[in-house]
Amino acid sequence: MGCFCGAPEEFYCEVLLLDESKLTLTTKQQGIKYWLDPLKTLAEHKDLITTGPPYTLYFGVKFYAEDPCKLKEEITRYQFFLQVKQDVLQGRLPCPFNISAQLAAHAIQSELGDYDPYKHMPGYVSEYRFVPDQKEELEEAIEQIHKTIMGQVPAEAEANYLRIAKSLEMYGVDLHPVFGENRSEYFLGLTPVGVVVYKNKTQVGKYFWPRITKVHFKEAQFELRVMGKDCNETSFFFEAPNKMACKHLWKCCVEHHTFFRMPENDSSSLTRKLTKFGSLGSKHRYTGKTAFQMGKDPSVQLPRPDLQVLRCRSKTYPKRVAQAPGKFYKRSSSEFTSVTPIFEKYNGENEAAKNKFVGPSSGKRYLVFFLDVGTIIKMVNY
Repeated sequence: MGCFCGAPEEFYCEVLLLDESKLTLTTKQQGIKYWLDPLKTLAEHKDLITTGPPYTLYFGVKFYAEDPCKLKEEITRYQFFLQVKQDVLQGRLPCPFNISAQLAAHAIQSELGDYDPYKHMPGYVSEYRFVPDQKEELEEAIEQIHKTIMGQVPAEAEANYLRIAKSLEMYGVDLHPVFGENRSEYFLGLTPVGVVVYKNKTQVGKYFWPRITKVHFKEAQFELRVMGKDCNETSFFFEAPNKMACKHLWKCCVEHHTFFRMPENDSSSLTRKLTKFGSLGSKHRYTGKTAFQMGKDPSVQLPRPDLQVLRCRSKTYPKRVAQAPGKFYKRSSSEFTSVTPIFEKYNGENEAAKNKFVGPSSGKRYLVFFLDVGTIIKMVNY
């Protein structure tokens, strides 16, 4: 990135969005994702950034909307679509086979438009990646679904993608590894609605933000205090891998609680009880706008008129090549040294195939369809 030049002490990472809000950057350390403070210089993040320059930073969604389909602007929904699609591809958002096929089909529809048998030759889905360790069986299912969702423009296909993705159990879950009683392994997941507790990949607890009255940490011990329906508080204690990870979990929890909490002027009895029983017990506070404030801000008129959405092309990969109907094989470089061996593989008689292709006899013409580096996949007489 061009901004990382000169003396490290002078680096300052900041991106100003169209709505004049600042975009937060992220960095990774020891497999944990940390969010950089836009009010600090890069040199002031020495506790997070221990190597470089050069530095590797990532743009990403910090707070996932509970219902991304309700986002007012198409460009925001598109950015959410890109983030969730990446979550699925990188395995952060697990999907069953049928859901993976539906999501990928809508992603293909957004990028390529309606299925066209003359443009989309067999194996076209294999040029794209949607899930980890993608298999041919899934690609065939994606192609079949893609044929059935014609007529959807990119914005509609992306909205349908988000509509399906938001129903997945792990949508928008920020996972943090912790230990419970007897050093049992748990994960605490921060979500738009609260904190979810997982053990052996199974949800064993769920605490909504309005009922969480305090989060606290000391050394590597993390405390989550929750108010029950009887207005009695219960504390749950977990052990983080180390003090730094525990502080990071605590800060993320404070920020999620602030961003997704109920409005300050809410007069419900639960809000009054939370005020009475205390705060989150920390000096750290999230200073940006909350979800409620962003939705009600009269100074921001959404959607903005005449806002153009420029979509980027996805990364593509070499296409699987048909060897027989419904079968695929991997190619070697020796197969593309000339056209002649390819005809031989297809037809069985090299010279006959060559003669038919160069100068067809008896006035007949032939259509030859190619896939990638001149590989013939079909020859039909008409």
